Amino acid sequence: MAFRLYEEKDHVAAYLQYRVTPHELINRIMDFMGPTKQIKFNLAVDVGCGNGKGTILLAPFFNQVVGTDISPAQLELARASGPCQNVSYRQSPAEELPFESGQVDLVTAMTAAHWFDYPRFLKEADRLLKPNGCLALLSNTMDMELEYGKATSNLNNICKEFYAALLPFKNPCLGSSSSRIYLEMFESCPYLEKKWNSCEKIYRTVTVNSFIGLVETFTSYQKLKRQDAAEAKRLSDDIRSKLLGAMQVSSPDTELTMVVKYFYMMARKP
Repeated sequence: MAFRLYEEKDHVAAYLQYRVTPHELINRIMDFMGPTKQIKFNLAVDVGCGNGKGTILLAPFFNQVVGTDISPAQLELARASGPCQNVSYRQSPAEELPFESGQVDLVTAMTAAHWFDYPRFLKEADRLLKPNGCLALLSNTMDMELEYGKATSNLNNICKEFYAALLPFKNPCLGSSSSRIYLEMFESCPYLEKKWNSCEKIYRTVTVNSFIGLVETFTSYQKLKRQDAAEAKRLSDDIRSKLLGAMQVSSPDTELTMVVKYFYMMARKP
């Protein structure tokens, strides 16, 4: 089944502020699609586009890019984040997309497809794609690592404590790892030309506070917050204090390196 999430305004705003935009992986998608130096592709559809931070990265390569999402709050932020002449947004479920058959060069979903009714979504993506059109689905694991000199090992033990505390609140449909869902989509995709990458690391400089803010956007943290806001705050404050102690610094605005592990599938329609 499909899910409706990220619709509360505070949650949506935090998602925009803290979530990582994997611009490095856009190059992987375009390399898979083929040469783009001479002409642009015509149409890309970014499904489950959220706030549009990933959608606009496709703009240089296509005449038209359309982001779709079920959440009005997410689309409101996407439209407000700055106009881009060839990018637009439509409200639509992933399984019923408002496009004619055989007209789309790229169907993509960035950190969203695990919430779709994926058998229906894959069928819908196949309907949209023109011959030689591509499907690209990517997401990341929720066990980011932190690097800060000699404190790195201790930091990651504290991170594991954070993630473990949220595990009871994880949506059961995700199973032990959402990567399993993407691998199932990859294996069920009938296209012969396809590619699977189980781990590509992306590095970002973040502050301690922004790392905490990112984890607080997880649906598991939001579920804990709805059930017990005081406990959610206590957990965040405790983890923040432990990270600062391990780093031997006092400011939560101290910078460190965050490692995000992405996985993705790409496939070309015959």
